[in-house]
Amino acid sequence: MRVLVVEDARTLADVVAEGLRDQGMAVDVAHDGLDAAVKLDVNAYDVVVLDRDLPGIHGDALCRIITERHERVMVLMLTAAASPGDRVSGLGLGADDYLTKPFHFPELVLRVRSLARRQPSARSRTLRAAGIELDPLRRLATRDGRHLDLSVKEFAVLEALLRASPAFLSTEDLLEQVWDENADPFTNTVTVTVGRLRRKLGEPPVVRTTPGVGYRVLGAADENVGGGR
Repeated sequence: MRVLVVEDARTLADVVAEGLRDQGMAVDVAHDGLDAAVKLDVNAYDVVVLDRDLPGIHGDALCRIITERHERVMVLMLTAAASPGDRVSGLGLGADDYLTKPFHFPELVLRVRSLARRQPSARSRTLRAAGIELDPLRRLATRDGRHLDLSVKEFAVLEALLRASPAFLSTEDLLEQVWDENADPFTNTVTVTVGRLRRKLGEPPVVRTTPGVGYRVLGAADENVGGGR
C-alpha cells in the first residue's frame, strides 16, 4: 500500500509517516499543497492523509483536485477542524473519511487500511496462490496451513507479489510499492528481503526470480516447472 501524507506541521508529518511505515506501508510526505499535487501526478497512491489548512494549495482545493482527477485515490482528512459543520463540509468536498486532531494512532492505521480496501480496484481481502494465504486486514499469512512469522517488510513484499500474481514485479516496482520515494534505487534491500522471505516460505520454492525482469509467485500451472530461483 502506498500512502501520501500531506501535512505542513513537519514534526507531525514525520511522526505519522514513520508510524505508517512501521505498519508496512510505503509513505511519501508533502508539506504543502503544491508539492502534494506534483507527487500525485507522478506517483500512484492508494490513500492520501490530508490536512485542510495547507499553504500553496489549500487542503479543500486539493481534495477537489484528487477526487476529480485521481479516481482510484482515497482521501482521509486529518485536521484540527473538529466541529460537526467542519466534518460535513470536508466530506462534502469528496473526502472518503474524516479524523480530527488530536487522534489515536491505531485508529488512524485502521482507517487508512479500511480506505485502501474500499478502493474501486481493491481485490478480495484474502490473497491466495501456491498454497499461500495472506489476509492484509488481520496481518496473517500461512503456507499450507503453516503460520508464517514475517517482518513488516517481508509481509508487504509478499502481499505485493500476491496482488501482482501471476505477473512479475521488478525491483523498482517493489521499492515503489513497499518502501517509498526516499529508497535508494541502488540498494540491495529488495534482494535481501526476498531472500529472507524465501527462507521463511520454505520448500518447495515459490518465489521465482528472472534476471532483468523481476520476481513473481509461482501459480498452480507452473509450480513444478523449473525452480523458484
